[in-house]
Amino acid sequence: MGVNLRDLVPKTTVKLSNLGGKSIAVDAYNALYQFLAIIRQPDGTPLKDQTGRVTSHLSGLLYRTANLVEMAIKPVYVFDGSPPALKEVEIKRRMRVKEAAATKYERALKAGRVEEAHKYAQATSRLKDYMTKDSKRLLDYMGIPWIQAPSEGEAQAAHLARRGATDFCASQDYDSLLFGAPLLIRNVTLSGRRKLPGKKVYVEVVPEIVSLNQVLKKLGITQKQLVDIGILVGTDYNPDGIKGVGPKTALRLVKGHGSLEKIPNLEEGDFPVPPKRIRQIFLEPSVTDNYKLKWRKPNDEDIVSFLCSERDFSEARVRRALERIGHGLRELREKTTLEQFFG
Repeated sequence: MGVNLRDLVPKTTVKLSNLGGKSIAVDAYNALYQFLAIIRQPDGTPLKDQTGRVTSHLSGLLYRTANLVEMAIKPVYVFDGSPPALKEVEIKRRMRVKEAAATKYERALKAGRVEEAHKYAQATSRLKDYMTKDSKRLLDYMGIPWIQAPSEGEAQAAHLARRGATDFCASQDYDSLLFGAPLLIRNVTLSGRRKLPGKKVYVEVVPEIVSLNQVLKKLGITQKQLVDIGILVGTDYNPDGIKGVGPKTALRLVKGHGSLEKIPNLEEGDFPVPPKRIRQIFLEPSVTDNYKLKWRKPNDEDIVSFLCSERDFSEARVRRALERIGHGLRELREKTTLEQFFG
């Protein structure tokens, strides 16, 4: 779900080509779900190999990562660990949404409504264990570092950016700001045009940067108050939020009274759990400092063997992607040195 702060935060559009030499901590699950949702056949069927294993996530991971490295950007992918217990309600809600979408997909497909079927298919995406394993394997072959977070990948990615280990934290969700990411960059793993839901209208998808300091300054609030706004609106740990309270109303209430606990007529019983427990997840997240960020030269033949021999990818397309990665490394050599990149 992610917290809805869209109408509150200032954003600055940016060209990825201008971020050469920068490092980005990518919320891996967030990116992989995007690939699974978007990379599909016209009737909504995901890409698969001859054995029936889904490969949409590998396609997105290879080609989008190649795009980044081609622009001399250094990505690191952060994978989710065990979710906080409070996320169970949201996880169950997502499962119900996927099940309902799967039913609608089958009906639309059977009736020959292909475009409608494709829309519902996108909402059925499930990230299975073998997909995560395959993704990490591909990243290893590509020489791209990845980190296994103890809990929320988004929290760990924000932690990397906060420590200065990376320049940006990348995710589609604004939760990264609640976790304290100094600079959030959105639309990194998306490209091109996106169709608006229910309309035959397409919009250009461009990367945008959100600065936490600018958000707090513009809104005139603290980090803790931003978290309180999120709790009022609804987070993954209290999905329903407070009925009738949107982002702007939440901002007015928090600024006017200072904190959740001081808002009149708002009781602890209005939340599924005490707000302080939700607040703690964001302000004191479970993260690790046990990692090493080391980018290595890709092993082209291992990549080709894995994707083409085992997962039925086109060798010509894979090798073109590898050529783009090579081009990016040459560009980076001009910006810094390969030793600085791989170190």
